[in-house]
Amino acid sequence: MVDEKLGRYEHQDTLPIPTYEEAISSRPSSSSSFLGPSEVSHDAERQGLLSQRPERSSGYEPPSVESARSSLDLLSSSGASSARNSAESLQREISQMDIVEANDPNSRANRFSKRITSLTHSLSSINLPFRQWLPSRDYIRARTPAWPRALQIRIKPNWILVGRIFAIVLVVSIIWLFFVSDLFSFGRGRGSNGEFPPNALRSYVQQHIKAENIGQNLEYLTSMDHVAGTEGGSWMAGWVEAHFKNAGLENVGLERFDVYLNFPKEGGRKVAIIDPPELAWEAELEEGLAYPKEFEAKQTPVFHGHSKSGNVTGPLIYANYGSREDFHKLVEDGVDLKGAIALVRYYGTQGDRAMKVKAAAVAGAAGCIIYSDPADDGFLKGPEYPKGRYMPKDGVQRGAVTLSNWVVGDVLSPGYASLPGEKKRNPREDNPGLPSIPSIPLAWRDAQKLLQALKGHGKKIEDAQAKGGVPNVEWWTGDSKSPIVHLMNEQVEKDREPIYNVLGKIKGIEQPEKSIIVGNHRDAWCFGAADPGSGTAVMLEVIHAFGELIKAGWKPLRTIEFASWDGEEANMIGSTEHVEARIDDLRRDGFAYLNVDVAVTGSELKAEGPVFESALYDVLGRVTDPSQNKTLRDTWDEKKMTLNGLGSGSDYVAFQDLAGTSSLDMSFDGPKFPYHSCYDNFDWMAKYGDPGFQYHKTLAQIWALLILDMADNPLLPFDLNVYAREVKKYVLELEKYATAQLHKRAPKGGEKKPSLDLSGLKRAADGFVENAKRFHSWGQAWADTVAEMGGFESNALAVRRMGYNNRMAEFETNLLDLEGGRQIPGREQFKHIIFAPQAWNGYDVAYFPAVRDAVDEGEWELAQRQADKAAGILSNAVKKLNE
Repeated sequence: MVDEKLGRYEHQDTLPIPTYEEAISSRPSSSSSFLGPSEVSHDAERQGLLSQRPERSSGYEPPSVESARSSLDLLSSSGASSARNSAESLQREISQMDIVEANDPNSRANRFSKRITSLTHSLSSINLPFRQWLPSRDYIRARTPAWPRALQIRIKPNWILVGRIFAIVLVVSIIWLFFVSDLFSFGRGRGSNGEFPPNALRSYVQQHIKAENIGQNLEYLTSMDHVAGTEGGSWMAGWVEAHFKNAGLENVGLERFDVYLNFPKEGGRKVAIIDPPELAWEAELEEGLAYPKEFEAKQTPVFHGHSKSGNVTGPLIYANYGSREDFHKLVEDGVDLKGAIALVRYYGTQGDRAMKVKAAAVAGAAGCIIYSDPADDGFLKGPEYPKGRYMPKDGVQRGAVTLSNWVVGDVLSPGYASLPGEKKRNPREDNPGLPSIPSIPLAWRDAQKLLQALKGHGKKIEDAQAKGGVPNVEWWTGDSKSPIVHLMNEQVEKDREPIYNVLGKIKGIEQPEKSIIVGNHRDAWCFGAADPGSGTAVMLEVIHAFGELIKAGWKPLRTIEFASWDGEEANMIGSTEHVEARIDDLRRDGFAYLNVDVAVTGSELKAEGPVFESALYDVLGRVTDPSQNKTLRDTWDEKKMTLNGLGSGSDYVAFQDLAGTSSLDMSFDGPKFPYHSCYDNFDWMAKYGDPGFQYHKTLAQIWALLILDMADNPLLPFDLNVYAREVKKYVLELEKYATAQLHKRAPKGGEKKPSLDLSGLKRAADGFVENAKRFHSWGQAWADTVAEMGGFESNALAVRRMGYNNRMAEFETNLLDLEGGRQIPGREQFKHIIFAPQAWNGYDVAYFPAVRDAVDEGEWELAQRQADKAAGILSNAVKKLNE
């Protein structure tokens, strides 16, 4: 039977968005501000996103402050009188750090960003080059001709007035020379930031990131399940919003979108063997309690997000990992899949659960069951939770089965934002982003019964790679005469369910219109300690550290935007709708997007986004590996690490592939864990994921330092040389892949042999290498010039520097295919010519995706056109660098 608690997942007419005061008092409220994309993109009224906060509905009681979760003390303990919140204390620490920086031989480059704050001090040291040519008073008298006697009688010059006029002219001339001719230059737009030397800022931020604060954040975040569109999700939005406000961020508020979501219907899910009668059996479906009974934490039911509603029966057939190759092998073995219920396992040769369901549908199956096998993430890997880190017997991996590599964001509004009141909506039926057959996830506890029932049906499996690790099972494929399984998956489907992003910013003072966006998603499939709680807990501590700088009067050169996304687990909805709502603004002014999803599950640093490689490398030299007596840069060098391109699976997709905003994703990875299970909870993280939260602290430091570098470095620290190096590799990888496909599809008989000429792409990549070197030579020249001038930068040079930064950031945008027509046929949302998710794997990257898709389909003429088009776009983007 389905637990009575499932009823709370049905649609709520109103969703509670509590203030921080409510979070600690459990009192409802009826007012607060919503924030639309306008608060970031400056066109709120046009977007029409400002609305009233919904009333809190009854029927859901969040854990109280006393119920084993105490992290609300984090906010209440940070009063204005505390030493940590003291601006005077911060200034004292900065001053002490500056003494250290002055003695740092490596700080020469960082001094470029210091700015003059005292005009008196500057004037006292200036030596005007034209002073030697100014005439003296005696010289003027000696050279002035004598007045005729008659005029001497009538005209008596007022020398006091003449002196005053001369003084005024002299002062005006000097001011003109200072500000127009750049004989003297003030630091550009730094205001009081001369008090915050770069190295001192970095040291301060690092020292004020605390592991215990991150642990407290995570403890509260995991105190309730918070699926997007549910009351728990709304409650967490209000709690995070309170953190943003408490830190002193500007324009803090909620951004609402009304999107398509589904939820389990009470009594609407079932997996059972119904024939033959002697094998009749029904799966338990739900997980055990992840927290002790006394905690009374409600748990998310087991289901697939965006799964198709349906009630189907059919013979059971086992298809290994559910890849196209696995289903093809079954057909070769004579197994008829038409009308069958496919049983497949997670991970393996097809890592994308949505593609497993699609492959089953393409093969003719009527339904799909995906289970967690102990060979992949359970006891065969090591001790299972609660005795170890791995998935327990009853653990279930929830997750969306949306075809995110075909449609990203709200599947009913691809290409435009799902704003409240938006009338344009695509239908659910035959939607390219939704599966065509029902599916459901299962624990191996239940899958064991299904696998045992297949004995003697179909073909006995001899290949060890095709066998799972479920104990007491003899592995058979099954066939049309296998036991009949009933799969029921009735869902409550809502075309317009509200979700809420939380947004806030620190406005820049030199180029406030240019933005560095920092994001993490907040929604989870259950308690979400690792995914995404670890990232949210880290981001909140990063924001807290920046809040301390704000209180001391610090401002960055460029605006920093912080975002807590909603609906990521259901196809990256919150971030994608946000991007679509302000797409032109981001293409023009979005400098960088820094993403953290699952922050920590282990100790192995992973990052993606090649243009950030040098900036990250510099930061890693300042951060120590918590478990080793060396910096993370040392580890990087030992492993010869590089940053790969971004595929899909998190909130960077819309920024990178739709808006053309250079994006970075990073994490500390480890072995498998109870992914998307309710066992991914605080207890798991505290015992096995990151005891002591030291790697959380380390990632927070890395993230904060990168934000400082991106937002406050006079030169945007992108490395186009690295990017160019990687693009050359991507072209070679594409050529190798295409050659392999050509050999696979060798023509028969007298058919014309297909070909693909990538010489145009190779020339464009070579041009990128040369132009990147030339482009960065200006940056070096700027650094040398500023060094020679003792750290000063003329107004004219500052203008050129900002133009240089703009061209660097615009390079990514110029890689978008924005011409009319079909960019990537069938996947037109994706505009980037170099990066997109693979068509048959939503997590892995496809380099030059339009070309690769055509190659996969064997459409060689289309592939050639796409390759030539990509070469032209790349060449054009490269030329604009040095214009």
